[in-house]
Amino acid sequence: MAKGYLPVDREQPFLLPPDMREWLPAGHPVWLVIEAVRLLDTSAFHARRRTGGAGAAGYDPDMLVTLLIWAYANGITSSRRIERLCGQDVAFRVVCAGRAPDHATIARFRQQFAETAAALFAEVLLLCARLGMGRVGTVALDGTKIAADASKEANRTEEGLRKLAAGLAAAHAETDAEEDALFGEGRRGDDDPGDPFTRAERVAAALASLEAEREAREAAERTAAQARLDAARAGTPGRGPRPAAAEVALAEEKVARETAAYQARCRARDEAAAAGRRRASGRPPVPAGEYCRVREARAELERARARAAARAAAGAPGGKGGAGKKKQEPARRNVTDPGSRLMPVRGGGFLQGYNPQNVTSEDDLVIATRLTNSPNDVLWYEPMIADAAAAAAMMAAAGGPGDGRIGLVLADAGYLSEANITCPGPDRLIATGKRRDLEKRARAAGEDPGGGGGSPRIAAMAARLAAEQGIAAYRRRAHIGETFHGDLKHNMGIRRLSVRGTRRASGEWTFAAAVRNLRKAITSGHLTAQSLAALAG
Repeated sequence: MAKGYLPVDREQPFLLPPDMREWLPAGHPVWLVIEAVRLLDTSAFHARRRTGGAGAAGYDPDMLVTLLIWAYANGITSSRRIERLCGQDVAFRVVCAGRAPDHATIARFRQQFAETAAALFAEVLLLCARLGMGRVGTVALDGTKIAADASKEANRTEEGLRKLAAGLAAAHAETDAEEDALFGEGRRGDDDPGDPFTRAERVAAALASLEAEREAREAAERTAAQARLDAARAGTPGRGPRPAAAEVALAEEKVARETAAYQARCRARDEAAAAGRRRASGRPPVPAGEYCRVREARAELERARARAAARAAAGAPGGKGGAGKKKQEPARRNVTDPGSRLMPVRGGGFLQGYNPQNVTSEDDLVIATRLTNSPNDVLWYEPMIADAAAAAAMMAAAGGPGDGRIGLVLADAGYLSEANITCPGPDRLIATGKRRDLEKRARAAGEDPGGGGGSPRIAAMAARLAAEQGIAAYRRRAHIGETFHGDLKHNMGIRRLSVRGTRRASGEWTFAAAVRNLRKAITSGHLTAQSLAALAG
């Protein structure tokens, strides 16, 4: 006889255990996250909440922190999806204890990360140190690209931003006039004390950023031009392309210099002939304006004036002078997230986003992180290592392994500069090229390891990297420095930020790094029920 089917009775009363602690097994990671948050100092989150007075009771900040940690650890950053899971997923229901916050509450709480995420990151580091993590004998510095909550197509030039701002101002003026007619002057039907994220304000912020960048660039060009002009007047004109801001003046100086030199030679010839020291021979001197070198200088001056006129007509005051120069693309800003930038990515193309910098320990813990909008890594070596050194000392003081001093820093060629090689701090290996090329040159007997570019300090670094000890040490860079990026993006699924603006984006990135450190403590076996009980006791 065939077996029957289990009954499908949708009117069956609730069969889940009445005790929420029995909904999930004791070894489920969500219990570890809940207990870990209890050990953290979350006063930064509580300080931003208002209690007392009229109104309904708010959600406990500790619960909201735990909820977002659990969501980010599972690659869920959408506030609406988190809201749905709080009613559908058992682990999420356990975290919020059956009191599911709506997506607006979650989104507003996440906006606080700009002020609170740094404190949470430090607290998680201290917890990891107390669990025995944070070995800093060798650390790696590396950057990665993370997409912003903005599209590449939303980028505009300064001219485009001015037109957009003018259009928005006209539209707002028209709306104001209509509302004045409807509600009376000075009153609105929906008065609101200003939203810092309106499109008009984002356009204004993007335009202000571009103007500030242009003014700084023009000031630097004027300084360089004046220095070059002073050197030319002192008789040391220098080599290389002339700064555009001084190209005409430098050409005029050259005409005057060549004319004066020719006239001085002519006077010396005439004086020598008059004194009888030498006999005038050959053709008489030509007028100064017809001398070959003066004619060349005058032709160069005319070309410089023509280039200056072309730049003025095109509205391009900056750039380098000289013929055959590639036209520089105009700077752009994004009207959706003015803090983000177009970032070149591996394999070609561009990504609208940010360039976070991270220092990772030997045991894969991020000990320092910053979200930057600079495509270049080289500027961030010294500040990041200073942050990492402070974090290492703090972790050691909390009982972490080692004495809190970084032994060796590994960094790729994006951080290569004489300043970064010579600045104060721990010992370092900064690549002078790709690792495979460095090792290939090292294997070639008698071949110069290269990469010095004429600099003795960079050449010395290339020689260290070509030595057997340097090769062995630098081979660890990719594993230490890049594992975090792969884990965060591919395992946790965080490839794009959810908030806009540099401050809030930085807060979300710092929060994600803290979540990943806590997740690493769990997956590595350091954070267990027994270790948490020992710390709590």
